[in-house]
Amino acid sequence: MKKTLFDKIWDAHVVETIPNGPDVLYIDKHLIHEVTSPQAFNELKERNIPVFRPDKIVATADHNTPTIDQHLPVKELLSRNQLKELSRNCEENNITLYGLGHAYNGIVHVIAPELGITQPGMTIVCGDSHTSTHGAFGTLAFGIGTSQVAQVFASQCLLLEKPKKLRINLNGKLKNGVLPKDVILYIISKLGTNSGTGYFCEYSGNVFEEMSMEGRMTVCNMSIEMGARGGLIAPDETTFEYIKDRKFAPKGTEFKNLRAYWKTLKTDADAVFDKEYSLEAEDIEPMITYGTNPGMGIKLSGTIPSNLGKSDLKSLEYMDFKEGESMINKTINYIFIGSCTNSRIEDFRIVAAYIKGKKKAKNVNALIVPGSQQVAAQLREEGLVQVFEEAGFTLRQPGCSACLAMNDDKIPEGEYCVSTSNRNFEGRQGQGSRTILASPLTAAATAIAGKITDFTKHLN
Repeated sequence: MKKTLFDKIWDAHVVETIPNGPDVLYIDKHLIHEVTSPQAFNELKERNIPVFRPDKIVATADHNTPTIDQHLPVKELLSRNQLKELSRNCEENNITLYGLGHAYNGIVHVIAPELGITQPGMTIVCGDSHTSTHGAFGTLAFGIGTSQVAQVFASQCLLLEKPKKLRINLNGKLKNGVLPKDVILYIISKLGTNSGTGYFCEYSGNVFEEMSMEGRMTVCNMSIEMGARGGLIAPDETTFEYIKDRKFAPKGTEFKNLRAYWKTLKTDADAVFDKEYSLEAEDIEPMITYGTNPGMGIKLSGTIPSNLGKSDLKSLEYMDFKEGESMINKTINYIFIGSCTNSRIEDFRIVAAYIKGKKKAKNVNALIVPGSQQVAAQLREEGLVQVFEEAGFTLRQPGCSACLAMNDDKIPEGEYCVSTSNRNFEGRQGQGSRTILASPLTAAATAIAGKITDFTKHLN
C-alpha cells in the first residue's frame, strides 16, 4: 500500500494500537520550557512517578524571560518563580537545560533546529502550539497540553487518534518581495483558519522545495493557524546540508546511514490524501492582516473585504478599520521583528539588507529580537548589529518577547504593531494592542516609512 510521508513516520512510531481506540505513539524528543512544564512535574511528584527518559528531553527558558539585562536577577515575580521552578525540576530529574545566559539559550523552536536536535523522521512534542515548526525537517511535530506533557514524562509515549491527511501543493515562481511568511499567510487567508482541523498537512511543490530551511520553518510554524495538527515538508538535500555538522547532529558513519534512511522519507507516488489543495505561486503578493485571526489577511496592495460577517465586523471594530479600506499609508508606531516564526539569521539578513543606509521614521519604535544566543552571535559576527543601530532599531536579547504578553515587551493599548509573529488575537501583544501580521521585509519597510507602504514598487 502506498504511504504518505505522514503515514511512514506515524506507523514507525506506533508502539501499540488499542482495538477501536487510539494508538500508543512513541515520542523521540520532548522539548519543554518554563510555562507549561511545572504542573506536569508536580503531577509526577504527587503520584511518585519518575521521569522515564530524561535524556530525550531538552529544556529552555523563553516565554516569560526578559530581553534586557538577562545577566541580572529577573525582576518580575511570576517569571522569576517559573524560571526557578524549571531549573529545580531539570536538576532533580537530570534534564538538559539551556537557561538564561547559556550559549544555547533561546526560543525552543529556534534552538532545537540550530543545534541539530531536530532531525527527519522524528516525533517531537512540546507544550507549545507552534511545535509544528519542526515539521520543516520531515518530522511529526505538534503541540501538547500539560496533562500530555506529564504522559510523555512518565512513559515517553502518548495516546493519540491518528489525524487525517491533507496536502497543499504550491507550484510556480514567487514574485519579487514575497517571502515564506507571505506564502503561509496567503494559504491561511485563502483556505481559512479551520481548513486544517483534524488533519496533518504536508506542503508539496517546487515553491517549498526551493525554500531555505528557515523559510520552511516559517511555513510549518503557522500550520496550526489554519487549524492543522501540524505541518511537514519532505526532507531533501537542503535539509541534510542544514543538519550536517551541527552540535548534536549525528556524525560520520551514523550521519551517512541516517541520511540514507532520511532519503526514503517522502510520500509515495499515488499515495492518497483525505483532502488536497493546489495553489499557484504567481497569485501571491506580500501579505498583511487586518483583523484578529491570521486568516483575515489581504495582499498589501489590496483592500479590506466588504460584506463581512458579524464576527469579522467585530474584529474590524477592535482594529478600528473599515470594510473596503486600503491599509496603505496607515501610521504605525511599533514594529516587532522576532518570535519563533521569524527570528532566525535569514530573517535579519533580509531586514538588514533593506534598511542599510536608511533611518527608521521618528514615530516608530522598532524592536529586533533574535531567536537565540547563537543568532545574536551571528548578528554581531556579520556586522548586522551596526546596521540595525545606525538605522535606529532597538536590538534586544533572545526570547519570545513581544510575540505574546507574557513578559515586559508589550505593545501599548490602542497602538498598532506590524509584527512578524504568528498570532493577532485581541490583546495578544498587550491589553488593547492591535497586531498586524506581516513578513520581516514588510515590517522593515513599514519601520522606515513610519506607515504601511507598498515597498514592492521600489524593488529591482
